[in-house]
Amino acid sequence: MHYCLQRDASDKGMKAPLVHETRARLSTWLSIGYALFIVYASLSPFSGWRSQGIDFLEMLDAPLRQTFTAFDAALNLLSYLPFGLLVGLALRTRFEAVASVNIGMLIGMSLSAAMEYLQMYLPTRISSNMDLLSNSAGMLIGTLIAAGIISWPWLLDRLTFWRSSLFQHGKEMDFGLAMLMLWMFGQINPSLPMLGNVFISEVAQQPFVKLPPAPFDGWESGAVMLNLLMLGTLLMTLLRAPRNVVTALMVVLSVVALVKFIAAVLLLRSWALLLWINSEAILGIMLGILVLLVMLSLSRAIAIVAGVVVALSYFIIVNFVVEGNTPSAAMSVYHWHYGHLLNYNGLAQTITLIFPVLLLFHLWRMRKV
Repeated sequence: MHYCLQRDASDKGMKAPLVHETRARLSTWLSIGYALFIVYASLSPFSGWRSQGIDFLEMLDAPLRQTFTAFDAALNLLSYLPFGLLVGLALRTRFEAVASVNIGMLIGMSLSAAMEYLQMYLPTRISSNMDLLSNSAGMLIGTLIAAGIISWPWLLDRLTFWRSSLFQHGKEMDFGLAMLMLWMFGQINPSLPMLGNVFISEVAQQPFVKLPPAPFDGWESGAVMLNLLMLGTLLMTLLRAPRNVVTALMVVLSVVALVKFIAAVLLLRSWALLLWINSEAILGIMLGILVLLVMLSLSRAIAIVAGVVVALSYFIIVNFVVEGNTPSAAMSVYHWHYGHLLNYNGLAQTITLIFPVLLLFHLWRMRKV
């Protein structure tokens, strides 16, 4: 028994650095991804660059109330808070609490200042010292939360146990988990059909006027099916037990559907509340689950090859076959029209386009794991 206790302690000692490294690596990947989100949202549509005769120092010295709106301040704070949390968690694995907060604040303020500076060259954007201040406040709150979370060992132990019991360890797995969160972030957009890639662009409803039914689009069902299969393939490479893929898939889809519905309630017009559930999406999901069950019976090597074919097929269909539309086409279904929604729609479209490429890269890395 004494030997067993020594062996258990040794195993825990060996696993501790691995868990520590995994936690730091995943937080770093998520921080980088979120920083790219901020860059996209801040500088989209990346066109019309020209000097507008604005001096950056003068902008910083302008009266705060000159460009202040409570909504923008709250939104900027909430936008940078998750970034501060992720950066804080990544830094806290390497530095003490005070140092991690200070370095995190420096990173957040530098990114925010860079975005405000570049926005001076975009005619559709307005640089504001209030934005810089509210972004920094969100970053500070996020890093402080991260420093507090690290001091709760019971929470970290539970999260670590849950992650280790479900998912494999390794740098490829951390990249894959970051991809999973990226996919979910893009799919919760309520102006996209469930697992779809074509924005809802119904014309505004009028009383006593019935719109003609839209023709069924088989290609869109195919895209939904392939999207689900890409998600299933990703989960197959991440989970310790492949038999849990379908259960994990249902959990992910349920979370996406719930958040999507809540977002639809908050953002969409009442008549567009359930437009993200269409017949093409339902058929594509059903077909995708059937094909995924077949893929689960294949060997690992063949399943990875099948995943490559799925990713390539999805990339071809959404880029060259399905008639897409612009992010602005969905603005009629929202009951408010702030520019942030247009940026989010554009970001969701970008995720749709790059995800199959990221999956191909992930599968290439996984071929020898």
